[in-house]
Amino acid sequence: MISLDSDAKTSASHGCEPNNRSIEELLEAGMLVVDKPAGPNSHQVSAWARDILGVGKLGHGGTLDPFATGVLVLLSGRSMRLTKKVLNHDKTYVGVLRSPRDFDEDALSRALTQLSGEVYNVPPEISAVKVQVRSRRMEATLLDIDGRNAAIRVSCQAGTYIRTLARDIGLLLGHPVELKELRRTKSGRFSEPQTITLQDLKDAMWMWKEKGDEGAMRRILAPIETLVCELPEVVVKDGAAGAIAHGAALMRPGIVSISDQLERGDTVRLMTIKGELVALASMLTRSELIIEMKEGEVARPEAVFLAPETYPRAWKKGEPSSE
Repeated sequence: MISLDSDAKTSASHGCEPNNRSIEELLEAGMLVVDKPAGPNSHQVSAWARDILGVGKLGHGGTLDPFATGVLVLLSGRSMRLTKKVLNHDKTYVGVLRSPRDFDEDALSRALTQLSGEVYNVPPEISAVKVQVRSRRMEATLLDIDGRNAAIRVSCQAGTYIRTLARDIGLLLGHPVELKELRRTKSGRFSEPQTITLQDLKDAMWMWKEKGDEGAMRRILAPIETLVCELPEVVVKDGAAGAIAHGAALMRPGIVSISDQLERGDTVRLMTIKGELVALASMLTRSELIIEMKEGEVARPEAVFLAPETYPRAWKKGEPSSE
C-alpha cells in the first residue's frame, strides 16, 4: 500500500467497523454460505432462506442443479449488486461417475488429462441456458475407482457444465458415462467448512428472535466487505466517503492510502478508514502518477454501496471536491 496521508483520522460519530454492525444492518448488506441439499434448485433454496430471514431481497451466487449439493453463496440486500462478481468465481466440484462396465483406470486417467486445460464446454440439453459453443478452463483429476463407479475432482471456471464433462469422458472411453452425484466443495474463497444447513439458519434465527442471543447469527452472517476483499484497495477519508455516497468521483485529496501497481481501468474497492465498503470504482490513472498529483479525479465509482447518510459530505452542490 502507498500511504498518501498518514495523519488522516476517522470520526467516531459516523459509520462503524463492519464487525460491529447490528444483525439488521448485516441483513441489509451481507452474505452467508449454505450447504445446498439435493432436491430443490438454487432458486428454491434462496427463497426458503429469504423467508427464514424475513428479508425482502436475497439471491444466490452460482446455480446448482437440483440433484447437486454443496457450497451456495447467498447475498442479502445491497450485496445482491455483487451477484455477477460472485458468479464469476472459480468453482471446485467432486462428482461420482457411473459406467455400464467397470472403469479402466488408465483409460479414465488419460481421458481426464485430455479434458483438462482450455476445453470446449457446451451446455447439456437439460440446461435452461442458450446452447452455444464456448471454452472453459478446467482441471479434472481421478480420486478413486470402485468397479463401475469413479470419483473425480474438477476445478474450473464459472459456467462449466460437469454433465458435459461426463458426456465427453464417455465419448473418449467409447461407452456412456453418467454423472450420478455432484457436490460443489468450493466457490471462490468460500468452502465447505464455512457452510451451514437451512436448519442451522432457522435455529439461529429462533435464538436471536426468541431468546435475544445473537451469537449464532453473527457466526453465520458476514458483512458485504467479505465479498470484495481480494480486490485492490483505496482507503478514503470520511468526507470523501460521504461525497462518493452522494454521487461524486474520488478526488486526489480524499485518499488516505492506495494499492500499488494499479493501472488505468482497474477495478478497485473504495474503503473508509473503518473498513467499510464505499463503492467499487474504475481507476482513471496509475498508482505511480497519483503520488505526484495534488488534485483531480482518481477513480470513478461503478457501484456505490455506502448509504448516503452514513458520513456527512465534505462538499456542497456544485463543488467538485471530495476531500
